[in-house]
Amino acid sequence: MSKQKLFVICFLFLGLQVIHAQIQIKGTVKDVNNEPLPGANILEKGTTNGTATDFNGEFSLKVANDGILIVSFSGFETQEIPINGKTSFDIILQEGLQLEEVVIVGSRNVRRTAIDTPVPVDVIDVGDLATKNGKVEVNDILQYAAPSFNATKQSGSDGADHIVPASLRGLGPDQTLVLINGKRRHQSSLVNIFGTRGRGNSGTDLNAIPSAAIKRIEVLRDGASAQYGSDAIAGVINIVLKDNTDGVSGSLGYGAFSTAIGDGWAEATGETLYNVEGKNRLDGEDKSFDGGTFKLDLNYGAKLNDKGGFVNFTTELLSKERTLRPGFSWRKGYGSAAIDGFNFMVNASLPINDNTEVYAFGGRNYRDTDAYAFSRDSYADGDNRSVPSIHPNGFTPRITSNITDISVSAGIKYKLENGWEVDFNNTYGENKFHYFIKDSNNASMKDASPTDFNAGGHSLSQNTTGLDFTKYLEDLMSGVNLAFGLEYRTENFIIFSGEEASYGLYDDNGVLMTNPAVQPVAVDGNGEELPGGSQGFPGYGPDNEVDRSRSNVGLYFDSEFNFTEKFLVGAALRFEDYSDFGSTFNFKLASRFKASDNLTLRGSISSGFRAPSLAQLYYNLKFTNIVNGESLPSLLSANNSTVTKAFGIEQLKEETAFNASLGFTYKIGGFTATIDAYSITVDDRIILTDNFDASGLNLGVDAAQFFANGVDTKTQGIDIVLNYKKTFDEHRVNVGLVGNFNDTEIEKINNGNLNRFTFFSPFSEAYLKAAAPDHKFGLNLGYGYKKLDVSLNFTKFSEVQLQDFQWVESPATTQAEADALYSVATDIYESKITTDLSLSYAFTNKITFTIGGNNIFNVYPTPQFDGWTDQGGLADSVQMGSDGAYFFTRLGFKL
Repeated sequence: MSKQKLFVICFLFLGLQVIHAQIQIKGTVKDVNNEPLPGANILEKGTTNGTATDFNGEFSLKVANDGILIVSFSGFETQEIPINGKTSFDIILQEGLQLEEVVIVGSRNVRRTAIDTPVPVDVIDVGDLATKNGKVEVNDILQYAAPSFNATKQSGSDGADHIVPASLRGLGPDQTLVLINGKRRHQSSLVNIFGTRGRGNSGTDLNAIPSAAIKRIEVLRDGASAQYGSDAIAGVINIVLKDNTDGVSGSLGYGAFSTAIGDGWAEATGETLYNVEGKNRLDGEDKSFDGGTFKLDLNYGAKLNDKGGFVNFTTELLSKERTLRPGFSWRKGYGSAAIDGFNFMVNASLPINDNTEVYAFGGRNYRDTDAYAFSRDSYADGDNRSVPSIHPNGFTPRITSNITDISVSAGIKYKLENGWEVDFNNTYGENKFHYFIKDSNNASMKDASPTDFNAGGHSLSQNTTGLDFTKYLEDLMSGVNLAFGLEYRTENFIIFSGEEASYGLYDDNGVLMTNPAVQPVAVDGNGEELPGGSQGFPGYGPDNEVDRSRSNVGLYFDSEFNFTEKFLVGAALRFEDYSDFGSTFNFKLASRFKASDNLTLRGSISSGFRAPSLAQLYYNLKFTNIVNGESLPSLLSANNSTVTKAFGIEQLKEETAFNASLGFTYKIGGFTATIDAYSITVDDRIILTDNFDASGLNLGVDAAQFFANGVDTKTQGIDIVLNYKKTFDEHRVNVGLVGNFNDTEIEKINNGNLNRFTFFSPFSEAYLKAAAPDHKFGLNLGYGYKKLDVSLNFTKFSEVQLQDFQWVESPATTQAEADALYSVATDIYESKITTDLSLSYAFTNKITFTIGGNNIFNVYPTPQFDGWTDQGGLADSVQMGSDGAYFFTRLGFKL
């Protein structure tokens, strides 16, 4: 080889080495207001090499000098920037709507509502919130982040202790549709039947979704039945799962509640109280803190190919001890339930080529929960529900449950040559709720009674198959989006029986009662008949078993017309046909007008509907209701039963709604404001009636109640979201004010010929209205400096009025009797303000430590001293909760 050729080869080789040499680059990523974007993703195109910006929007990375940077941040337009040997970059990202993104991602300390949408949308950055507060469940996060979302932990309300009912804009838990990645999520199999928000409703169990798997939550605060179908009367909650591919991240946290509620309660009530100041507790321990909550979550994301394919896994371990708060002798276990749970969630997408993408997501949630029921006195004190040889001093039964929630969704997206995009998807989900009653007895079995019972349970499964077509026409007007599709859904509701001892009533010979005419019921020493079934919660028996299914098909058309850059009109139509009650047709019109670069006006009108759930149609149970410590054998009769028909209750039909909203958005510099007024009327709203006298029906119960299309309601309110964000030098300031005014009125009670007060008493009316406080405001203050972040949040809950159990003890049947009860049975929970404080410090880009407290001044609901509260404590659970101050630490990490 000649020297010349050798020289040329060496020169080319060295040139290639120079071309592919690695260089160290640095830079900043900011928005158009020159404010840094912490957490923006920086990726070297075609590789897995990447990083994220720090709290100041700064980054550094070693890359090939001929590479290309992909810079992205949720809610902003992604940029591709050639490196070309440069070592310093000042990058400005423009806000904009991407295919898989939303206009604005927000949390307590950044802008939260989409400015350019024709209807109000809150976008909650769950990952950001998780680093700044100690809230470990989705309901708790949304309670303080979305203005009109409310979720209240219950106590002594059977299944509602374990699955927390939640509502949007003061409507029922089943009037808000939940989606995951835009696909319909199944509901819980639990129907709330005791004194709780959402009585008679079956909502979606948001806490079954691990918060660590969530990228963001989009809360559409507007009726959307015409777009998404049943349940979307109040709005839609869309949970978007994480899709990051930057390896392993996670957190480890622990927190506990203070038991310091103050002395003097026994003197004020004249009763011996339990669980005051952490003493005289039902569990026999003295504690300054209880409700200890441990949470470990891990998230792993990886690329599947160079076309944007990814897979993201999340696991979450949660262990929470119960709390105990002051209660009377018949409610020694007042407090929130204990939970041991494990979550798993996966989200994946695999683009096969430029036109085809296969995707899948799903997971499994398992929870073992434990809550105290109302206490039973000893037989010596006159309570024949206690077996003397087993519980000589009385007992407090525990209602425990195994809740299993599974879901899987898979689909394929394909872009046709003519520009239409097709999405074919199938989603399956199932919720199973299995009761196990512990530390109890079946009094009719006497000494032979077990103390633990398998009480059976229920399950709900749902399968949804959808085919959707969309196309955006850039050259028509200023842009037109068209969409249409169809959906086929099947549902199955099951009640399965428990062991015989959990539901059975036994005769004097210890034989299960099957023929009362020849079998005398077991009696105590005073000749009084002994009650059957497990105390605390009676098991489901063969007579309760249900296995019912239905199907429905839906067709929809959805569109948006940008007549000009400033003026947009959206229209949607939907037809659905159900196999069990018929068909329904709904519409929606929405509009947005940009009055200026800063001011946008928006509004909508729509019709809506909600089909009665299978649980409302077929749920039935014999149970013991507790009224001021006394038992009331009761029957909840299925809607299709002869007993229900005999009382004149008609077959359930769909709820119908009309929704109107009007609002505006304003944005200038770092300040944004959205204000939206709404009005929602719901006719034939499904409720659970009060107790009718059933003592003469020979059913072994004293009272019966039913599901019925019982009331027409009107809900009006205003949502307010104001935010200001400013960065100067290395200081970051965020100020936010979120608020909601809400008022629900019962315009008509559809009692027919039945007594109005027995059908739906003021006791039940109060619970329906108390789904949301009259107003809720949150002032959120954030300050950051370099690696330090401080968050201070004040939340004000309005006064709440409930009616207590005196309405059930002495039911009113006339207006005069009702007027007399109002003066003594009205419980007023005064307006309160809670304060949350947290401090976070990023030791490195991979380690963040947070310490803080929620409700740090230990504010409780106004105590009631007469012992008639629905849940048996000194106070009922209202929106602020009744567990007091919670203090926590959290360590976030990346590997």
